[in-house]
Amino acid sequence: MRRMFFVVCFMALTAGSARAQQVEASIDFGYTASEGINASQSRIVLGQTYNSLDIVSGGNLGFTFGVFLNEQFEVEFLYARQFSSLEISNPAPTKRIAAQDVDNYHGNLVYNWGDHETKIRPYAFFGMGATHYAPGALDPSVQPFVPSGTQIQGFSKFSTTWGGGVKVYPNPHIGFKGGVRWTPTYIKTDPGGLWCDPFYPTCWVVGNPDYSNQFEFTGGVIFRFGGSD
Repeated sequence: MRRMFFVVCFMALTAGSARAQQVEASIDFGYTASEGINASQSRIVLGQTYNSLDIVSGGNLGFTFGVFLNEQFEVEFLYARQFSSLEISNPAPTKRIAAQDVDNYHGNLVYNWGDHETKIRPYAFFGMGATHYAPGALDPSVQPFVPSGTQIQGFSKFSTTWGGGVKVYPNPHIGFKGGVRWTPTYIKTDPGGLWCDPFYPTCWVVGNPDYSNQFEFTGGVIFRFGGSD
């Protein structure tokens, strides 16, 4: 998949264009519906059993910076932060553990329908990068039971991102956009049993990959620079 991404980038770079480079930057905000993961083994927390670690859905804020390679293709850097909290649940009642920010850093290849003069442009993109989980302060409900200064360690994982939407340009320099984005972040793989070849006496352990998914709905303001003939 990475090789295909770079091949597409190279094709876009070599495509002819009679226009000077155009740059777009945007500020985006909206809402992210997200999910956590199931633990490989049950955990005992404050005397109760928990199997699920959840990232609570919440608001988001981010920005993009993109450079057009030709009329349609654009390479873009995307940063977005989801404001959330960390919860544990199942089978014990849900308990809030800490504040939780989720940061996305992705390099995207964007395809824009139409040309630079088009007022309404649908777009679609694919990107690769990292998702960073940054737990914050512990919830007051658990602080009396843990040593002072205890912190939850943050971590980063490779992730892809996929999405699309519509851009609207009321004038050549300022526009608006609305879009959706899906970011599946690989966390771990749990054993899923054995698969045996029906023709040869050989078996393999089959794994069940576990992803934490974010589904983002955003709107934003676009600022355009350059693009003269």
